[in-house]
Amino acid sequence: MQLHDKLETKFRLDINQKRALNKLKLFSVADLLFHFPVRYGHISEIKPINQLVAGEHATIYGRFWSPDIKRGWKSKILRAEGEVMDETGKIKVVWFNQAYVAKMIHSGQFVEFTGKVMENKRGKYLANPEFKKVDSMPIDIHNSLFNFEKKKQSEVFGFPVYIETRGITSKWFYHTILKIIKDGTLNNIADYIPKEILGKYHLPSLKSALFWIHSPKNKKDAESARKRFAFEEVFCIQLERQHDKFEYRKNKSFQIKTEEKNVEEFLKRFPFEPTNSQKNSINTILADIGKNFPMSRLLEGDVGSGKTAVAATVANAVVNPTPRPSPDRGGVRERLQVAYMAPTEILATQHFESFIEYFSPRPETGGASLPINIGLITGSGCRKFPSKSNPESWTNISRAQLLKWVANGEISILIGTHALIQKTVKFKNLALVVIDEQHRFGTAQRRKLVRKDGVAPHLLSMTATPIPRTLALTIYGDLDLSLLDEMPAGRKEIKTEIITPDKREETYEKIKKELVNGRQLYVICPRIFEPDPEKEMALNVKSATEEAKRLKKEVFKEYEIGVLHSKMSKEKKEKVMQEFTESKIHILCATSVVEVGVNVPNATVIIIEGAERFGLAQLHQLRGRVIRSTHQAYCYVFAEAKSEKTIARLKALKTAKNGFELAELDLTLRGAGELGGTKQWGITDLGMEAIKNIRMVEAARAEAIRLIEEDPELSKYPLLKQKVKTKAGEFHFE
Repeated sequence: MQLHDKLETKFRLDINQKRALNKLKLFSVADLLFHFPVRYGHISEIKPINQLVAGEHATIYGRFWSPDIKRGWKSKILRAEGEVMDETGKIKVVWFNQAYVAKMIHSGQFVEFTGKVMENKRGKYLANPEFKKVDSMPIDIHNSLFNFEKKKQSEVFGFPVYIETRGITSKWFYHTILKIIKDGTLNNIADYIPKEILGKYHLPSLKSALFWIHSPKNKKDAESARKRFAFEEVFCIQLERQHDKFEYRKNKSFQIKTEEKNVEEFLKRFPFEPTNSQKNSINTILADIGKNFPMSRLLEGDVGSGKTAVAATVANAVVNPTPRPSPDRGGVRERLQVAYMAPTEILATQHFESFIEYFSPRPETGGASLPINIGLITGSGCRKFPSKSNPESWTNISRAQLLKWVANGEISILIGTHALIQKTVKFKNLALVVIDEQHRFGTAQRRKLVRKDGVAPHLLSMTATPIPRTLALTIYGDLDLSLLDEMPAGRKEIKTEIITPDKREETYEKIKKELVNGRQLYVICPRIFEPDPEKEMALNVKSATEEAKRLKKEVFKEYEIGVLHSKMSKEKKEKVMQEFTESKIHILCATSVVEVGVNVPNATVIIIEGAERFGLAQLHQLRGRVIRSTHQAYCYVFAEAKSEKTIARLKALKTAKNGFELAELDLTLRGAGELGGTKQWGITDLGMEAIKNIRMVEAARAEAIRLIEEDPELSKYPLLKQKVKTKAGEFHFE
């Protein structure tokens, strides 16, 4: 068999199997070989149903049938029951006083049950077993790869369990991949990772790794194979990121110099003393924009850490440079320009107002404003500061007039949504682009900013999403990183409490006192709509829509309650947020869509429902919605789970210094798969496991930097180049 052979030409597939393979995007022999097991089951754990003994505690796997709810004849106690069947027989399962279980497991579902085997006159049954839904029945030891050498069952490591879908089982994957391996397909497979890198980090060859990941004889083999493929994925990401960085730095940029005195004077305009991390970030960014190639930097900082102030300081350095850029940098001495992008109109408007505050007349400067024009462009209209009639305020202007002033350079700083870098908006001398709280501003978008003469603007991305350093080094490998890990002096700490179900009513009374005093409340829920009651765990998960109705009916009857979630139109979301900002809505029930939110100083209280379903870093970011005020802020973390482990994890919110510390803790406690947004990047679970290992990430990054410096186009490594290209198509960081 050849790697490029289509599966349908080598295996007999029915219509359901074809559909399933298409759904999983598995079309060729190579696709199947790289469809890795998600875990390894242990055959020693499996107890065939026909070998169960009354009185023992056992684990069985099987297909669940005939779920039903019945009432005891004498006791009248409700119970859920059904039958479990494997290849050796069947047994009844019963849950007393747990009738809801019958709605949590569908008939025909593969399930793992663990419980005590009981027996009465009607036969054996499993009483109140714990259960876990599984992808498929485990593979029989007698048909196993691991039986090649007829080892004892106790010596067997385990069987591979694969991601599957309706129409195709893990067992089918197992036996089909076995046929491919037995056919000798791996004998002619070429490795794309350079031998010296494999040797340096003690990684197996591609052939060995593929064999070991599908048929490990022991735990060491399986771990070695997974380590190789984890390194490979991070390495390919790093190569793509470093190549992007190399290409962007081929462009020229405006070399911007500024005097320390000017920076110090501007910093005096802030209503607070800048933190050391703000000052360090400003100095680093100013050094970057003084170079003859474009900056690409990511500024990470918690909500309220002062990212906007840093951006304003840098913007001032760009539009008021000392000395002026020389004519050979694009042949101009005119004022340079800054584009500042925000994710929503409301947030863009708030940034416009913040910049007016920073650049407005100050008594200490003799009442003069800084001599620049600031523009705002949104779908709702355009504004300009300062107004000719009132130098301390802004005025509405037409879109055509604003675009004219941007084109001739009269508007120095233009603030708006993503639309401000579209073709209709033409800058004369765009020197800096700031992206605030956007999804990653990728290579494709950056290319659009490069002028015909090869001059590219400096790029400053900003985010309040705390992610572990290893993850940042991977997905943002083409960006240099700066951290704001301090809060401005005088900012009040948010009082955070972990609320168990028995404290709910007491907490509502505390919140009512804040509402009476004119404050506003966020209520964050894990779901948008009420879930299907037949789905597992649905009974414990609150939805934003239903919680809003309940709170209005039972708790906060006299207050206006709004709802915000991702299924609403952009216009509707912005209308709701506007009304909340203007205090027309007192309580906002929302999903985590408010993470990237708006400054609402009057909102000082937040409830987070189902907190155990969020990562710690995400909880921290949500909590940051109420940090914008001089009033005391409160965060009430409502946990439905009562386990000590869950409560202990949530208590870290009260002790951690910042969001980055919590993100690292999340990675340790919950695993890479729990990090918010990892799926949206296209990184596999195996790749995300590598993110836990800082040494592996740094090694992959170092090797990628070295290779790109030596051979930017990977011309000496054609197989690796093709692999990177293929993997790049799977990643979507743009």
